[in-house]
Amino acid sequence: RRQVLNLKSLDFRTHTLTLHAHEQIIKTKLRKSCSCTTKRLKNIVMNFFPVLQWLPKYHCREYIWGDIMSGVVIGIILVPQAIAYSLLAGLKPIYSLYTSFFANIIYFLMGTSRHVSVGIFSLLSLMVGQVVDRELLLAGFDLNDDDDAISNSYEWNEEVLLTLAAILDCTVAPLCFFRLGFVSIYLSESVLDGFATGASLTILTAQVKYLIGIKIPRSQGHGIFLTTWINIFQNISQANLCDVITSVVCIVVLVAAKELGDRYKHKLKIPLPTELVVIVVATLVSHYGKLNEVYSSSVSGAIPTGFIPPQLPNFNMMHRVALDAVPLAIVGFAFTISLSEMFAKKYAYTVRANQEMFAIGFCNIIPSFFHCFATSAALAKTLVKSSTGCQTQVSSVISAVVVLLVLLFLAPLFYSLQKCVLACIIIVSLRGALRKFRDVPQRYHMNKVDTLVWCVTVFSSALISTEMGLLIGVLFSMLCIVVRTQRPRTALLGQIQSTAFYEDDWEYESLCPVPNAKIFRFEAPLYYANKDFFLKSLYRMTGLDPTLEAAKRKKNEKKQKEGNRGTIVKGLDQADTALHLVPNQVDFQTIIIDCSSVTFLDTAGIITLKEILNDYTELKIAVLLACCNPSVIDSLKRAGYFGKDCKKMHELLFYSIHGAVQFARGRKLLADGSAV
Repeated sequence: RRQVLNLKSLDFRTHTLTLHAHEQIIKTKLRKSCSCTTKRLKNIVMNFFPVLQWLPKYHCREYIWGDIMSGVVIGIILVPQAIAYSLLAGLKPIYSLYTSFFANIIYFLMGTSRHVSVGIFSLLSLMVGQVVDRELLLAGFDLNDDDDAISNSYEWNEEVLLTLAAILDCTVAPLCFFRLGFVSIYLSESVLDGFATGASLTILTAQVKYLIGIKIPRSQGHGIFLTTWINIFQNISQANLCDVITSVVCIVVLVAAKELGDRYKHKLKIPLPTELVVIVVATLVSHYGKLNEVYSSSVSGAIPTGFIPPQLPNFNMMHRVALDAVPLAIVGFAFTISLSEMFAKKYAYTVRANQEMFAIGFCNIIPSFFHCFATSAALAKTLVKSSTGCQTQVSSVISAVVVLLVLLFLAPLFYSLQKCVLACIIIVSLRGALRKFRDVPQRYHMNKVDTLVWCVTVFSSALISTEMGLLIGVLFSMLCIVVRTQRPRTALLGQIQSTAFYEDDWEYESLCPVPNAKIFRFEAPLYYANKDFFLKSLYRMTGLDPTLEAAKRKKNEKKQKEGNRGTIVKGLDQADTALHLVPNQVDFQTIIIDCSSVTFLDTAGIITLKEILNDYTELKIAVLLACCNPSVIDSLKRAGYFGKDCKKMHELLFYSIHGAVQFARGRKLLADGSAV
């Protein structure tokens, strides 16, 4: 009794010391994480502003000319794109220029990618424009593309833009500070490509009215794609001949220049600034030809210079646009992070995903008070940036300076620029996304499920709405994953002759069957949703349902007993009668389950394996597990699958299929008495 008390006292003291040690460790970690030393503060600032790390190491002679060249080219491309994308967003061109200017400066300070070009993006502009149009309709404005109606709605546009930007801040801020950017990983490549292609169809549809110069009401809600095309065909007779001719000429020139640029891009040191040339020439022709006054061709109108003072949002509108900010934030994060990682891999450097999230977040947060809208990285400009010799984000500062010159001095010169020219620039910029349709056969040959996800996302984004298309694409992609794990591939394995390897006997020829054993492979995690499919597949492939077999054997035993009584009464030969009542013998004594593809087990999966073990053991058939990963082994241990203190572990678990086969053969030899 004294020894027991001493042991209990020793255990209590050990437990107390352990708790005290853990308490000291926690206090030390808290003290270390909450301390604010000069060195720690410096590291925080340096990590938050990566420019402080790489700018002092900037090799001016090696990098400067490439950065200047790429910065000027991107700045030249940004100006016409900014003015053009204002049509998508339903806003004044000046707001797109503000967005391009502030985004380049902030990303220069906070970004970790050397090549990504951040600014206006066609998909985000379209999503912003849909919100703006909806709020204008709710406010009672007539969206029939009448110039007077549009000019009267610009003040309300500003309020909608500021409110949406403020809500976007409220969405982006938690994502940044709580590092919730992982939600963007659920946007697979198929979903993102499908979303971009579907949204491109919507963008193209929205620009057709500018191409042919007709005035139709802006569609809202679901089915914008079909509604807009119906309105276009109903009003096709009102087409403006001047706009149609201008659009045909501009599209031919832009497409021809793009094709030549793609064909001879290795010989050209810089890409052709076709958009800028087209805008300059078209503006001059429109101004001196008085196309607006003579032919009623719609023009961009006055673009103010300078910066508008900061302004607070309309708080009464916030609850109406709150949900619209969520897809804007997620899409912006997803495209920026994926592009950053793609170019970092291409040029052999690293980016920090969390810092990229902060950078794109602040590109949206700070400029929101200066009449800017949603920002993200854009693939087309990033490709141009890398191909023109960009070395660092100094090129972003050069691009910002080019945009600043337009903001301060050159903006009024674009007054006479026709809207159909801007629509042509937008449509030609969609070539890459629309060409994805040519890749469908190759995509289908590579992966049928991903192709289905792409098609569902494309058509839901185009035919329903962009936001719903994104949501449907994500949900359908997840559903495909669930279905693939719920009904995964199963197989019976055979041995490759004279080797220790085993493969699917349906996929490979000349495999040797393993005598007295069935090797079953299940290519998915085993959890509550697929446990029934697991059992059905196992029973079907082995040809033996242990529950039914046990019931048959009990029934045969009962018949045998009745038959024995009958032979006594009738005087028949007992041996002959019993011979007909004995059930057929099973042609195997071991089932080996290949768990190499089973990544995890939940409670239902563990219970299923236990039931299989018990049911087959009653039939004197051994169940062996092979190739389990540590997570699965740990789950089985904690569930008591291997018995008390895991005493049966060496009899039930094997690190290879061949080891389990050899164990089964050895046990068979011992059972026959020939392994002595």
